Amino acid sequence: MQAEIITIGDEILIGQIVDSNSAFISKALNKIGVAVYQITSVQDEREHILDALETAGNRSEVVILTGGLGPTKDDITKHTLCEFLDDTLVRDQKVLENIEELFKKYFSTPISELNRNQALVPSKATVLQNPNGTAPGLWTKKGRTVFVSLPGVPFEMKHLIHTEVIPKITSEFERPHIYHKTIVTYGMGESAIADKIEEWENNLPHFIRLAYLPNLGKVRLRLTARGADKEQLETVVAQQVQQLHTLIGDIIYGEDDGDSIEQQIGKVLTQKQLSLSTAESFTGGKIAEKITAIPGASAYFKGSVVSYATETKIEVLGVPKAVIEEHSVVSEEVATAMAENVRRIMESDFAIATTGNAGPSKGDSDAEVGTVFIAISSPNGTFAQKFTIGKNRERIVNRSVNRAFEMLWKEILNF
Repeated sequence: MQAEIITIGDEILIGQIVDSNSAFISKALNKIGVAVYQITSVQDEREHILDALETAGNRSEVVILTGGLGPTKDDITKHTLCEFLDDTLVRDQKVLENIEELFKKYFSTPISELNRNQALVPSKATVLQNPNGTAPGLWTKKGRTVFVSLPGVPFEMKHLIHTEVIPKITSEFERPHIYHKTIVTYGMGESAIADKIEEWENNLPHFIRLAYLPNLGKVRLRLTARGADKEQLETVVAQQVQQLHTLIGDIIYGEDDGDSIEQQIGKVLTQKQLSLSTAESFTGGKIAEKITAIPGASAYFKGSVVSYATETKIEVLGVPKAVIEEHSVVSEEVATAMAENVRRIMESDFAIATTGNAGPSKGDSDAEVGTVFIAISSPNGTFAQKFTIGKNRERIVNRSVNRAFEMLWKEILNF
């Protein structure tokens, strides 16, 4: 079974907002065996929308639209959908009551006729009531294709996908099973992995596809299986994953259930009742930011010192001035001292430290731009690694953050 997504709004096409709706909808559809064939973004323009509807309807059984359902004149989705379906707009009393109730509860401004007009819906549509907003969802049909129109506001769209759209698709369509299993690797490039698993990949069953998804130091290997028997798909994929662990188990840090490496680290630290602290220089607190973004991080994260200036490394972290003068502020020795001292100050089991030159100038060090030292301190000792990571400042910082988590992960697993 095949679906398409059409996002409507000039704000997407001019880069004012990022289209996160399509990613969410695609994931939800895939879970119920619906393959998304194409995602299209169009302007708030009648001819453009009509053309997109016609093209998508000729290819797919389900077409989901988001956006263009607001009260203003540039929101033309309903009117254009009516034209496409050869239908007319009628007032839906339940939608109107919902709009009036929302205005009473949450809005200080009086309800206008424009707002009331959001209760106008195509006469042949099944209305998907939206308790979180004034624009309802619409379930319509033309020929063999269902056209679903949803508000573009993400939390409104997500609610309707979960409570209305997915249940209706599962009840009205027969669908094959689509089963995904994603293995996450760290510390080896895409091409190197492909060389190591080439024979395994060539011998995958015909109903399983492998995709490589590289991103800043990690590569996700996604196995996708399609078929009628869900249990068989899961069994065969599990067997293939077991073979994969035999080939590259040393670089696999987990299976992607949506968890990042920092979330995986947090789970292990919590399970083992271990703690962590950080001392960051050029990374500017990004490691700590990623850790503290995880709910429950207070159970294992003690805190961080962002010692951006050389004076802070000396006065707060206690890095000996003589060490800096002898080896430079960007050095293995300074990274090691930062990690050991923050671990002692915070009384944590593990510590990460970063020092490096992210550019554009050399600053207090003679190290070339892109030179980075990352240290890990643990009850087993302290070690530091040197990395050379190009010239782009943002890339240097982001790759270093990932390298730090990779080093910590390996150390925690060995503890």
